[in-house]
Amino acid sequence: MAGSRRRLCYTPDAMGSRLLRALALLAYALLTVVVFVLAAYTSFSLFVRGGVTSVPEVVGLSRADAANLLADKGLLLRRVAEKGRYDDKVAAGRVLRQVPDARTFVKRGSGVDIVLSLGPQRIAVPDLTQKALPAAQLTLSASGLAVGRTLTAFAVGKEPGTVLEQDPDQGTEVAPASPVDLLLASATPSERYIMPDLVYRHYDDIRAFFERQKFRLGSVKYERYEGVAAGTILRQFPLPGHPLAREDSVSLVVATAEGVSG
Repeated sequence: MAGSRRRLCYTPDAMGSRLLRALALLAYALLTVVVFVLAAYTSFSLFVRGGVTSVPEVVGLSRADAANLLADKGLLLRRVAEKGRYDDKVAAGRVLRQVPDARTFVKRGSGVDIVLSLGPQRIAVPDLTQKALPAAQLTLSASGLAVGRTLTAFAVGKEPGTVLEQDPDQGTEVAPASPVDLLLASATPSERYIMPDLVYRHYDDIRAFFERQKFRLGSVKYERYEGVAAGTILRQFPLPGHPLAREDSVSLVVATAEGVSG
């Protein structure tokens, strides 16, 4: 019939055909991936069989053990650094560093360089006895050590500040920057006296007494003080009962007459 419209519809046969084509494409993609993986694995295997190996870990081993392990992998111990390095963790004579690093792929017959550890660094303590403190400080600094605690003790005939003893002793091996304790000579103590109470005593009498005993009088100030006779000591320093040596200075405040101050 002319001018009539045709209706499109999917039959079961059409749907099955499209499903088969999709499955075919998926199978093709999976096959491509499998082939790629197999090719990569085969190439890698041939590459390894062709003379490539992984460098083993030799850090921490002795030189002989490192050489034997490398030989088992078809590698050589090519060079040992002439100068080792200090290390607090790796014992002396053990491998501290390797080049190439472990797990690096190299050709069989290749060489591996190593650096041996010298163990923890140690410094011999220098002799500081009889040195003045500044000289002892310079000596320790130049040696890579530090001044520790400083104590003093009276020593007859020794210059004050001279090192009498040290700890650790000379020649002891210690870590860098370790402190060295010092015992220094101090000046011989002078005679000590007890400061008397001078308040309300007359200044002229006290001055004469101090001069006879060879004590030092320091500053003397004058103040007006009502009801107190001129020349009477009002205040003192050091205070009564304080230790006093002949070289210590004694300061006084003395009452003065009305109308006079100083």
